[in-house]
Amino acid sequence: MQMQKSQLSRRTFIAGSALAAVAATTGLSLTGCGSSTSGSSSSGGSTGTVADKLTGAVAYTSTNVNPIGNSSALMLAATWHVFEGLYDLDLHTYKTHPSLAKGEPTKVSDTEYEVALRDGALFSDGSKVTAADVVNSFEKNMADGTYGAFLSFIESVTAKDDATVTFKLKYAFGSLLQARLSVVKIFPAALTEDQLKTMPIGSGPWAYATVNGDDGGTMVFEPNKHYTGEYPAGAASMEWNVLLDETSRTTALQEASVQVMENVPDANADQLTAAGASVEYVQGFNQAFLMFNTLKAPFNDKRVRQAFFYAIDVDKLIKNQMNGNATAVTGFLPKTHSNYHEASTVYTYDPEKAKALLAEAGATGLSFTLLTNNNWVKNLAAQIKNDLDAAGISCTIQEEKIDWSKLAESDSELPYDVMLTPGDPTCFGNDPDLLMTWWYGDNVWTRGRSCWKKQEGSRWAELQELMQQAREATEGAQQSLWNQCFDIIADEAPLYPLFHRKLATGYQPKMIEGFEPIATTGLVFLGAKVRKA
Repeated sequence: MQMQKSQLSRRTFIAGSALAAVAATTGLSLTGCGSSTSGSSSSGGSTGTVADKLTGAVAYTSTNVNPIGNSSALMLAATWHVFEGLYDLDLHTYKTHPSLAKGEPTKVSDTEYEVALRDGALFSDGSKVTAADVVNSFEKNMADGTYGAFLSFIESVTAKDDATVTFKLKYAFGSLLQARLSVVKIFPAALTEDQLKTMPIGSGPWAYATVNGDDGGTMVFEPNKHYTGEYPAGAASMEWNVLLDETSRTTALQEASVQVMENVPDANADQLTAAGASVEYVQGFNQAFLMFNTLKAPFNDKRVRQAFFYAIDVDKLIKNQMNGNATAVTGFLPKTHSNYHEASTVYTYDPEKAKALLAEAGATGLSFTLLTNNNWVKNLAAQIKNDLDAAGISCTIQEEKIDWSKLAESDSELPYDVMLTPGDPTCFGNDPDLLMTWWYGDNVWTRGRSCWKKQEGSRWAELQELMQQAREATEGAQQSLWNQCFDIIADEAPLYPLFHRKLATGYQPKMIEGFEPIATTGLVFLGAKVRKA
């Protein structure tokens, strides 16, 4: 399993003044920034005192708690605490460890493995976790449009007995098996569809008490008293305040009405450290990317797509718009990833080369609309427009909340030219196959969205063949095959990153211990405890 070399990429602003430290320890009674929610709220199922509560200000919304195929930044983070997989990823290191599994998978053959369940594992209602629950959870996720692509190597999942599950595979997949099994979280087979959508239960250290994932809402968790795993709940309750507004999240951490804040704005980092907080940056795969409508001329010509990347001054973009907290792309993966490979095509700022490529493609004088997502990437659009205009590409910015349903697979031409938006599938795992499958596999991204699968003359089919060879290869040969994949993606650029971002997380070190930021979206409180005064 691939590890991210996060220990080399962290940058921490250490907590500040003594005055701020006092605020950190006494600010528990302060309300959070005029929001309808605050860290001192006693709503929902909280049964402990404020001092016994883990609190966070989260940056994303969602109302979908269903663990099947969950891909929202907020609820996926919640599933890490409420559910267990047979194996789970440590999001700090991306190492896989047995969770509901008793130990490593037992190899029967290259295409058959058995997994024994942990002794005494119980769901939060006290019922026993059985092999039938595991089989049901896998079958439901294998049929899901999102997670099904990650699990396509599985031929069947059956219960050998009440505490052992047998996996039969379509092909050898041993090097990636444990990490990929961690995608599926286990829930009782008896749960109804309505229960899965409203208040599902699992065997993790926490259980949902109340769920309100709307902006201004609160997610309240209570300890699972039946939990028997490695990371028991570190407080009497846990509460996440959903605050999309950056100022509201910053104020909540500054006033110490929460212990942890997700996605610290660069402009507020010094303000928070002056208030006694630590702000830590972790290099990750998280990125801003350009996606092209590859069925629409002239974006069906890779030379035009390449011209965009040569025309944009990414170093200036990182310096001016990201405050230096990102790394220019030299390959599909960031250099901190153990499977990093410098692509055969590395884009550097070269407007004359961009103009030459456009001329070769017969696209001189190109005008287009840049569809820009209305989140943090919107701050990049103005400079990108200026750079493209300077290279002779007339750019009009269209900023809006992306309606992905309009970009589903269609017989008609999709209604956009080029999109600027962020993305980060490392919340599911970080093996190269999973990351490439997300954006370049046979799914909604390539059948719709970029339409790259359907673009005449594209190398999509060649990429799929190499990815499949890599899945079945031993680790040494696997890297070589992945490198060929990375080169194709960089050369074709139907969807390609501008930079890999360093994610900033803030926390009050005098209020919480055992907490560590991660390089992807979401907060991880597993192993964290309230620091006693």
